[in-house]
Amino acid sequence: MADEVTTEKAASPDHIEKGKLEYVQFDKADRHDKVLNAEARQATANEHDLTFMQAIKTYKRAALWSMLISLTVVMEGYDTTLLGSFFGYPAFRRKYGTYINEKDGWQIDSSWLSGFNGISAVGNLIGALLNGWLAPKYGHRVVLMANLALLSAFIFITFFAPTIEVQFVGQFLCNIPWGVFATTGPSYAAEVAPMALRGYLTAYINLCWCIGQFISAGVLKGLVNDPTDWSYRIPFAVQWVWPIPLFIVALLAPESPWFLVRTGQLEKARRSLERLSQPEHNVDYDATIALMVHTNKIEKDEQAGVSLFDAFKGTNKKRTEIACMAFLSQITNGGALCYTGTFFFQQTGISDDTSYAIGLAGTAIAFMGTVISWLYLARWGRRTIWLYGFFVLVVVLFLIGILACVPEQTIQLAWAQSCLCLVWLGAYSMSVGPIVYTIVSEIGSTRLRTQTVVLGRGTYYIGNLIGGILQPKFMSPTAWNAKGKTAFFWGSLAFLTTVWGLFRLPETKDRTFAEMDFMFQKGIPARKFASYHIDQDEEFLTNEAR
Repeated sequence: MADEVTTEKAASPDHIEKGKLEYVQFDKADRHDKVLNAEARQATANEHDLTFMQAIKTYKRAALWSMLISLTVVMEGYDTTLLGSFFGYPAFRRKYGTYINEKDGWQIDSSWLSGFNGISAVGNLIGALLNGWLAPKYGHRVVLMANLALLSAFIFITFFAPTIEVQFVGQFLCNIPWGVFATTGPSYAAEVAPMALRGYLTAYINLCWCIGQFISAGVLKGLVNDPTDWSYRIPFAVQWVWPIPLFIVALLAPESPWFLVRTGQLEKARRSLERLSQPEHNVDYDATIALMVHTNKIEKDEQAGVSLFDAFKGTNKKRTEIACMAFLSQITNGGALCYTGTFFFQQTGISDDTSYAIGLAGTAIAFMGTVISWLYLARWGRRTIWLYGFFVLVVVLFLIGILACVPEQTIQLAWAQSCLCLVWLGAYSMSVGPIVYTIVSEIGSTRLRTQTVVLGRGTYYIGNLIGGILQPKFMSPTAWNAKGKTAFFWGSLAFLTTVWGLFRLPETKDRTFAEMDFMFQKGIPARKFASYHIDQDEEFLTNEAR
């Protein structure tokens, strides 16, 4: 129905009462009439005129709901640190590993390490693809609630797993809903927030990752010396804390107004906007909905479908490439080595207890780095922050590799490499980590935003799958045992990724979704996005006039 008939505010002032929006039906030939364009122009001007403080006062409800929904990412961040750190956890290794020798003690075979990393990525990928199919049909909230219920059941498997094979299955199943959560947060945040808050709320998703990892590192640090099975079962049990309160949040939260517009539910979209803002601030809901309808129409004229395959057609193909490469950059930057480096710290000769203490400090650095990034997010562009961050990461990775080449490895060199991992973590958390979520949330068209995020995140999971297979091989004493020299491999990938960004990553700061649609359709080069001046008269011409 939504593809056949669009709803628009009546052209005559007689159809409009103050504080109440009435709609009339009109066919495809009338979709771009003067009233719709005038309202869309006004909404665009309103977006650009809105300052950060005005946006906070007017849309504090939108910010709150976005932050609450994004808390689902805390669970994925918690698990990422949890499972990776368990590979070096004494009690976990005794339960699921085999005895090697007096020096190495109990170890989980590198094939199982690779298998766990791989199956987690596969589960995440399945969850992301499911979200790309389900969310456009049922909305973010319904899909979120269903997966929270499923996760509560799957955690039982990991908690009671008697063998490593059962633990393997449990981790696979848990990662499916985590894949849904990781792709819901960016889409929802981008669609409920005004442009002035969009960067902060999407970057906040990385903070949720850091919160999850900080909690995980703290729990692990507190239980690392417990010789019983409860030292790893309690961390699994902590995961039951999240689903119930987050289910209630999703139940009460307003649905994305963009989703409601795309499905032809304009009155519900208006009510959603009212719930996301402060009515006393005289928000122009009519103009906002008109801009959504206008943007949806432009994108529909270029590509009518909303499937994952449509993300590879027309200008959406370039947007999908950017989303995929942006998320993949979180793998190619060396995160497998530095982000969850507890196992790396242990292999350099640092004790188990100290290694987990360093890991805990690293999560605190990641948290603070994300908060610091908010100070310059509005001043510098997304492209600038990403590029400068990658320059630093490349340098740090090669320094770690060079230190690892010193013939006689000492505890001082081990500490130097570990500290460089923390430097890497700080630079990453102040740049690439949070800004990728902002880039991916903004880059997709409004009709294909969830699908673009899903494909980008799916690429991340595939990269994580490959990295998860390779990294244990690099590090494990039962495999390649490369230790710090692994940084040369990741540094080379990071350098190549930086070259891609120089030529292909556009600037999305201070652009409405309609303006980005226009620039992509005009074929503006990525390096000129920031400086390109948009002629409003040309932007709002009908497709026939163009």
